[in-house]
Amino acid sequence: MTDTNQKTASQQWTSVQAYTLAVVCLLVGIAGGWLIRGSSQPSAPAAPAEAVSGAVGASSGPPMPTSSQTPTPAQMQQAAETQAAPLLEKLKSDPNNADLLANIGNVYYDAQQYPIAIDYYQRSLKLQPANAGVRTDLATAYWYTGNPDTAITEFNKALSYEPNKANTLFNLGIVKWQGKMDIDGALAAWQKLLDTNPNYEGKEKVLELMAQAKKHVGVKPGTPAKALPQ
Repeated sequence: MTDTNQKTASQQWTSVQAYTLAVVCLLVGIAGGWLIRGSSQPSAPAAPAEAVSGAVGASSGPPMPTSSQTPTPAQMQQAAETQAAPLLEKLKSDPNNADLLANIGNVYYDAQQYPIAIDYYQRSLKLQPANAGVRTDLATAYWYTGNPDTAITEFNKALSYEPNKANTLFNLGIVKWQGKMDIDGALAAWQKLLDTNPNYEGKEKVLELMAQAKKHVGVKPGTPAKALPQ
């Protein structure tokens, strides 16, 4: 019965809906700046908007949409719910599957449905509290909901399990810098990343961010972006 339901849900996942979610994922990459999913491989940071756009254009998928084609929040939510449907159906018979819960969280995260993603990440972590990747995703979702303090707390918890996790250290530096204007804390996180991950593919970007952050030494938290040194 479960396989039948999953097949039905998959059939409902039309090319238009798949395209919508692909656009959503692109927008998340752009809006999210350089933050990296904690459960991804510790490689180079996500490409900036220009590079991401080029990658989409070079693929076999649909061309990059114009601004008028940007999906609405309602469309994003609908696309996420459609993609999550077979996973949610499977969850009914396997409610304590931590990986499945995390994957559902990822679907909603990619569609910018962060409160829903947070709920599923939390449920996953109740079963596997030491999963640093999922905890990093939880922290990043908190950041996107405007809660840098909780994000930092969760990043630190992730690091208590994997002290040298590159993606966690990278994101922690971003949030300490952009969320708290804690330049020393941001630099310390990035320096630890470089010291403990000598082959990190995003090294040049980390060094660039460190140079940018150093320009903000002494800036008070809450200073308008337009007043920050460039």
